[in-house]
Amino acid sequence: MSFDKANARIVFMGTPEIAAVTLRGLLENGFHLVGVITNPDKPTGRKKILTPSPVKAVALEYGIPVFQPEKIRLDYAFLEPLKPDVIVTLAYGQIVPQGVLDIPTKGCINLHGSLLPKYRGAAPMQAAILNGEKETGVTLMEMVAAMDAGRMFDKASFPIEESDDYGSVYEKMSLAAKNLILKDLIPYLNDELPGIPQDESLVTIAGKIKPEDEHLDLSKGGEEFLRFVKALSPVPGGYLFYEGSKFKILKASLSGKNSFESGTLFKDEHKKLCLSINGESLRLDLVQPEGKKPMDGNSFLNGHPEAIGNKLD
Repeated sequence: MSFDKANARIVFMGTPEIAAVTLRGLLENGFHLVGVITNPDKPTGRKKILTPSPVKAVALEYGIPVFQPEKIRLDYAFLEPLKPDVIVTLAYGQIVPQGVLDIPTKGCINLHGSLLPKYRGAAPMQAAILNGEKETGVTLMEMVAAMDAGRMFDKASFPIEESDDYGSVYEKMSLAAKNLILKDLIPYLNDELPGIPQDESLVTIAGKIKPEDEHLDLSKGGEEFLRFVKALSPVPGGYLFYEGSKFKILKASLSGKNSFESGTLFKDEHKKLCLSINGESLRLDLVQPEGKKPMDGNSFLNGHPEAIGNKLD
């Protein structure tokens, strides 16, 4: 059987905005989605209003059946009646069991946010920024029981610019993933992409960002400190403490040297708010004191002139 957009029965699995971009791309381009699997609705905001995932919102807009198992390893009987030819996954958020992988006639494929075999795991985009990579990208790969270990069918890369942070890399990755699956899904289904195994000797792991990783480390050099700021911005936001409250640094830039103790706030020759990082000057372009909205460094100074000469920790 030869597959095309109209006759291929596709199930999509994903949860956040990056996955919603790809799902919308498939639907806008005429692919036949028979079901969408996403994580259960979550309470959000101060009022804890139960909110659907971005993927669910797109599926409902197009009238696609939505399934939201709490634990897919225990609950996937709904899949058999859908008779999927392929399951396409992007940032679903749960480990997919072998029982699910065995259901589609043409298998399960995943869009992973790195140039495999580098950065398998939960936080590949952050890891690329933290390690100073000049480029990253998305890999279309076979889903197998081991984490991110299947054959690679295709890749799309893009540069990481000096101005990029996690937020902008996420947007680039969203577009790259969408374009890659639109290009490759039908060739994959028609066995035109044989795939190549990953070189296990080149594998690196990008572990999940833990809450303790968000507390920025003043012992690092300026360049490494700045990479942490970028990798954590805009969410969750890397922070230090100012007078006992969290002080997030969301955008910053290196701007020369200084003689202040590490962690000291000061003004540079342009009257801009800066932080000393082991003798290097980090200009604080966008900050967020606890309980406040993000603001530029000078707006913070206007409300806290006493901050100059004080230390963050």
